[in-house]
Amino acid sequence: MSRKRPFLIGLTGSIGMGKSTTAALFANEGIPVWDADKVVHRLYEKDGAGVAAIRRLYPDAVIDDMVSRAVLRDRIAKDPNALGRIEAAILPLLAKDRARFIDNCASPIAVLDMPTLLETGADKLVDLVVVVSVPPDVQRARVMERPGMTETQLNVMLARQMPDAEKRARADHVIQTLTLEGARASVQSLVDQIKRQLSDA
Repeated sequence: MSRKRPFLIGLTGSIGMGKSTTAALFANEGIPVWDADKVVHRLYEKDGAGVAAIRRLYPDAVIDDMVSRAVLRDRIAKDPNALGRIEAAILPLLAKDRARFIDNCASPIAVLDMPTLLETGADKLVDLVVVVSVPPDVQRARVMERPGMTETQLNVMLARQMPDAEKRARADHVIQTLTLEGARASVQSLVDQIKRQLSDA
């Protein structure tokens, strides 16, 4: 008999909203986390499955058998269609890695940490959509603290992402990340709630 798949939490949120911190809080509760950004980094490393896919698109973006994210960022900035091409090449590899994670997951609950969960339709795979959020001024201040970030870069990123209000409207649960303590309490409460729900099922 095949093992029952875990209860899947889809975790998402726009840049600067505290998604990585919230994913770490779930991990602290013993919940396995599949992190799409980390998987992309792995795909772009030497011998990563994404290297050949990017080389076919942009040979100059592969340096020393690794994908240069800086070259890709430059391509995306200059060509409005570049991001779509890159995503089309990488998303199937991400999907394969994600499916492997779910198949091998022994925990009753798991988190899929995906910045583009709603944009790519991956929310259909999960049992619960969790969106992390803070007010726009807090988001902007956080992102502007990042090294090398400019207002222009931030505006381009925000224009590409689904608006926070729309994400929150599509969420089953919203976690405010204004304080670490508040976010931790929200995560613990949600995990307890899901565990109760699963034990009653």
